[in-house]
Amino acid sequence: MQDAFVRLLVERGYAGITIREIVLVAGTGLGSFYEYFASKEDLARVCLHLRSKALLMALRDAAERHAGRPMREVVDAAIESQIEAHREHPLEWGAHYLLERQLSGPDAYRKMYDRFVDEWGQALAAASDALPPGPRAEAARVCLTLIYGLMAQAHIGVRSAPDMRAISRQARGALHAYLDSLRPA
Repeated sequence: MQDAFVRLLVERGYAGITIREIVLVAGTGLGSFYEYFASKEDLARVCLHLRSKALLMALRDAAERHAGRPMREVVDAAIESQIEAHREHPLEWGAHYLLERQLSGPDAYRKMYDRFVDEWGQALAAASDALPPGPRAEAARVCLTLIYGLMAQAHIGVRSAPDMRAISRQARGALHAYLDSLRPA
């Protein structure tokens, strides 16, 4: 049902989807839908959560694989993890970011934002040349803000795949320059 929902979301937008269409595309019945979900909004929130969780896990895995390396390498791996996660199904990502803006209340958005900041903080802490905790906490917020902004804006409203190499170049340039500015001269 989640795949059917996402496919319909890309084709028709959230407002244009009915539960009957979701179950028809999924090849199941209304009873099965209501066994798992209370509403279309409930299904949408699950889809948003799972997609965001996949981004978190990709970031965590990249940080763990590059722990103990210089911060530039850790940051590059973290950026690449997010680029790779977005590379396939760009229209789905566009629909995801639009739906997130429509359905996520402030509390839910803050909670997910804080989870991403925590993951960025863990990634930065894993570097062999990690920043001290104070500047690291600030840097984690900036890293997330830049990556999230680049990804979301590149995917919202597009009808083709964004230039992921350009986004990677922009993210690396911005984050490396910012992180270098936090180092003592």
